[in-house]
Amino acid sequence: MTDARPVANKWLSLAVLALTQLVVVLDATIVTIALPEAQAELGLSDLERQWVVTAYVLVFGALLLLGGRIADYWGRKRAFLVGLLGFGIASAFGGVAQNGTELIIARGFQGLFAALLAPAALALLTVTFASGKDRTTAFAVFGIIGGSGAAVGLILGGVLTEFSSWRWCLLVNVVFVVIGFVGAIFYLRESRAEGENRLDIGGAITVTLGLGSVVYGFSLAENGWGSPDTIGFLALGAGLLVLFAVIESRVAQPLLPLRVVVDRVRGGAFLIQVIVGSVLIGSTLYLTFHFQIVLGMTPLVAGLANVAMTVVILAVVPVLTKLLPKIGPRLLMIVGPLVSAAGLFYLSGITAGGNYFTEVLPALVLLGIGLAMIFVTLQNLALTGVAPHDAGAASATVNACLQIGGSIGLSVFTAIYAGAELGAIDDGVPMLSAFTDGYSAVFISSAVAMVIAALIAVFFIRGAKSDLLPQGEQAAMVHMG
Repeated sequence: MTDARPVANKWLSLAVLALTQLVVVLDATIVTIALPEAQAELGLSDLERQWVVTAYVLVFGALLLLGGRIADYWGRKRAFLVGLLGFGIASAFGGVAQNGTELIIARGFQGLFAALLAPAALALLTVTFASGKDRTTAFAVFGIIGGSGAAVGLILGGVLTEFSSWRWCLLVNVVFVVIGFVGAIFYLRESRAEGENRLDIGGAITVTLGLGSVVYGFSLAENGWGSPDTIGFLALGAGLLVLFAVIESRVAQPLLPLRVVVDRVRGGAFLIQVIVGSVLIGSTLYLTFHFQIVLGMTPLVAGLANVAMTVVILAVVPVLTKLLPKIGPRLLMIVGPLVSAAGLFYLSGITAGGNYFTEVLPALVLLGIGLAMIFVTLQNLALTGVAPHDAGAASATVNACLQIGGSIGLSVFTAIYAGAELGAIDDGVPMLSAFTDGYSAVFISSAVAMVIAALIAVFFIRGAKSDLLPQGEQAAMVHMG
């Protein structure tokens, strides 16, 4: 059923939705810059520091599919308002947190409400701009916000942390939420999916607990990959995910129709997205630590230093968008991960007394070029050939894979970092050099993961140039964030 009231001004609706999109995207990076200061003030352990990021991306990724379904069935404007309000309250709680446990809980609730907010925003955008040139323009704006939000988060996080407090990296969301909430009340209209709709509760429970168990199991790997707890949680998670697949094959209205993921090309694209998420969220976090802890950069300078990769991505994407229909997806999906791996291998050469312009910047340029190749191609492949009624599930899966990959990557790379750092300290290496040894191990592991992504592309990615979605349609279906 759709609200018959006209949109007062659809361009103001776009402004409201774009602001919301910015908040969700930048929140993944704005806190990254603040982490060293937050760790020092709250006395966080390295594991707690990891979970400040993991709690957000894990809950966000695990609940994206359910959030999209709730928005469709319950009402997209209503879900948007509830998600926005809850996100603001969780941000305020995190901004006044007095210990690591409170901060991690707040981040988890941010992820929960973001999982309701993000798909509702995209669905509302689709309803507001149903067709024509305005639709293309609206989705282009939405896509640009999604692509640049990470850079905005890095810079804003640096400014707030350096000139105010790390707490404002969370509290600033309240300002955005108030503006967005008032704008949504006046300029968004309600809509929901037609017909009889039932939530797949069994699927939602099993996939959420399964992914949570897997990620928690990986987080315990710091204590040993062969420990009973590590093996137990990983096995439990795997079992629950198998049960999820069984449930999805039998229910009438599944959370994730299996036909979306069993396609060879789409399945390969989803696997590559998991790896990309692990590298983007899981390993590049350690570059921020290197900037601030080892090189002694201020939060603002560290934020600006991180932005180089995003700038390269934004510069290269328009070129690749024009090139993609001419050369097809397979070549870019193979070369992109390999170029990214080269950048990560280069980055593994960082030293305690190194120079940003010689040890880091060339690697960020390579990473930006490689990731741009992947982004342009992967989103297209993941959505090509999807039936219209499966488009929401497919686009949510793309983004869920990114977030879940990030949460798994954070856990795995934290274990790798801790092992390398402790080994260096045991060998009598100075503390800052021990840190860089740990960071180097993470970057080498990330490079290996990207090589695996290239191999997946070799064996899974096919497709004619004519099968690719038009870029405007691609942007319309992808949940950025």
